Amino acid sequence: MKKSVPNAKEFISDLSQKSFSYTQKVAAQSLSDSLLRFIQANHPGFNENSFLSISELSSLRVQFISLKLKGQLGELSSMEKLVIDTLSNGEEISNLAMIQEGNALTPGQKMADHVASFGGSWTFIISFGFFLFVWILLNTAFLLNKGYDPYPFILLNLILSCIAALQAPIIMMSQNRQEEKDRERSKLDYMINLKSELEIRTLHEKIDHLIIHQQRDLFEIQEIQIEMMKDITISLNALNKSH
Repeated sequence: MKKSVPNAKEFISDLSQKSFSYTQKVAAQSLSDSLLRFIQANHPGFNENSFLSISELSSLRVQFISLKLKGQLGELSSMEKLVIDTLSNGEEISNLAMIQEGNALTPGQKMADHVASFGGSWTFIISFGFFLFVWILLNTAFLLNKGYDPYPFILLNLILSCIAALQAPIIMMSQNRQEEKDRERSKLDYMINLKSELEIRTLHEKIDHLIIHQQRDLFEIQEIQIEMMKDITISLNALNKSH
């Protein structure tokens, strides 16, 4: 494969043989041993004296993390794959929760939520208690227990039984949907924690790379300073000999 000729501000990646900005340059010797071995397994010509770009390194890190997860967890589930995808494209997993919360509810789900919310409130208890009191008072006091529902209030018992029979499954529907939401939130929490752990690992590698890179720059500066001191010493010796 023919190498492209870089300008003064570019370099050739030993990984893809493509030119990148010099600010993207990463030395192989600054990588961790495990990551370097992973790269060498797929690119045998890559060694400690080679260079690659930051974008190539980010892609390789995602592949390396995916391989590590497979070794720890076995075959990756859809959640682990989603975490890997968000690492590669820079998306946030927390956005998934907002998308799920924003999904439109069906009319049945809305009705179940309203029934469960109203049926478990003091408003329902007080209003229904008032209804029962008025019903009993109307049939006993005003209609002298000879009205449409005399004691023992068979019609009222039928109404209460029907309400209970309809209300219970509707409330259970709302509870089941709430449990499903809780399970989805637990999955999101797991994925967020997993991504945080992987991001921390990547951050450690980046910090190690930065420290090694800074140390290498300091060594180069020290070498230049030593050479300058040697030149100054030679010039001073020559000046003393001339006098």
